[in-house]
Amino acid sequence: MAETEAALRALAHNVRTARTRAGLSLDELGRRAKVSKGALVGLEKAQGNPNFATLVRLADTLGVSVSALMEGGHEQRVRVVSADAVMPLWKGERGSEARLMLTTAGPAPTEVWRWTLEPGEEYPSHPHQAGVVETVSVTAGEMVLVVDGTEYPVAAGQTATFDADATHTYRGTGTRTCCLIMTVHLPPGPA
Repeated sequence: MAETEAALRALAHNVRTARTRAGLSLDELGRRAKVSKGALVGLEKAQGNPNFATLVRLADTLGVSVSALMEGGHEQRVRVVSADAVMPLWKGERGSEARLMLTTAGPAPTEVWRWTLEPGEEYPSHPHQAGVVETVSVTAGEMVLVVDGTEYPVAAGQTATFDADATHTYRGTGTRTCCLIMTVHLPPGPA
């Protein structure tokens, strides 16, 4: 429980700091990110439990990575992160999940995600801000990547990349769990 409270406090602090840095009121951030003002007030008070889609919309609107909203203030020269040390940010009804493993530092950060997709389960994503590029590397099983309504099969050993400012969906296919590593390459943020 203390770990969850600490994570909510870090999220509250990071959202408030990024919002202030961007010069946005709660009303304006809510309008741009399509999140209610009440939800933002609660989030900035370390209350509530925002879902994955809300975190992505806030990060896109604020021009930061999802992990920049979630991480504490400590940076180490080398970070080693195991999957079981990171809580899933999305869980599907059939057991699929997405875990944000880490985000690189610097003016144009890259998020590294570990996903599992069960056959027939999918995650639809809204378009991200212009300049975001996603790369999907399937390590086991197979999936279909849908970008702007066009389907692209991606099997184990294959990698796909695309501009993520379009509607896109990840769908597990075949008969076994699809395992993949996804990177999200963010454009340089505000100085």
